[in-house]
Amino acid sequence: MGEAFLRHVRRFPWITNVSLYGCLFAGGDFVHQWFSRGQDVDWKQTRNVAVVAFTFHGNFNFFWMRFLERRFPGTSAGMLLRKVLLDQTAAAPLATSVFYTGVSFLEGKDDIMEDWREKFLNTYKTGLTFWPFMQLLNFALVPLYMRTTFTGCCAFVWATFLCFSRQTGDGTAAAALAWIFQPEEDKAQLDKGKAEAAAASEPKP
Repeated sequence: MGEAFLRHVRRFPWITNVSLYGCLFAGGDFVHQWFSRGQDVDWKQTRNVAVVAFTFHGNFNFFWMRFLERRFPGTSAGMLLRKVLLDQTAAAPLATSVFYTGVSFLEGKDDIMEDWREKFLNTYKTGLTFWPFMQLLNFALVPLYMRTTFTGCCAFVWATFLCFSRQTGDGTAAAALAWIFQPEEDKAQLDKGKAEAAAASEPKP
C-alpha cells in the first residue's frame, strides 16, 4: 500500500500533493468546528476554507518547494538555513494574509482586510514558534516530491489554529490554549456569540 502510494505521488506529484494539502487544510477547519460546535458544523465555512486551500495554498506550496530546492539545492546547514529563512520571511506572511483575506472575501464581508488588520501580526508571530521547526524537518528529511504533503500534515494542525483565531481568538497561542482548557459551557457560549456577531456583520441580500 505504501509503495503504491509513493509510486502514485512520483507519477502525479502535482495533483496528489495539492489534493492532499487541500483536504488536510480543510480538515483543520472541520476539527475546529467539531470541538467548538459539536455536530452543528457550518459546511459553508469549511467550503470557503477548502476553496482557499485548494486554489492558493496547495498550489503555491507545491511550486514554492520546487523553487527553493532549485535556488538552494541540497541539505547542507547553509542551504537549509537559507530555505527556512526565505520561507518564513516571504511565504509565511503571504500565506497567512491570503487565508484571512480570502476567506473573508468568500464570505462576502464588506471589509475583507478587517481580520487581517486585527490578527495577522499575532498569527505570524505564533507561526514562528511552529513553522521554522516543521520546515527544517521538511527540507532536511523529506524528498521533494513529498514536501507539500508533509506541509499539509503540519497545516492540518495550523489550520485548526487559524480557523479558531479567525472565529474566536486573536492569533495568539495563549488565546487558543485558554479556549482549549476553559469549561465546555463557556466555550460553547463564546463560540455562539462570535458566530452570531459574524452573521450579523454579513451583508444582507
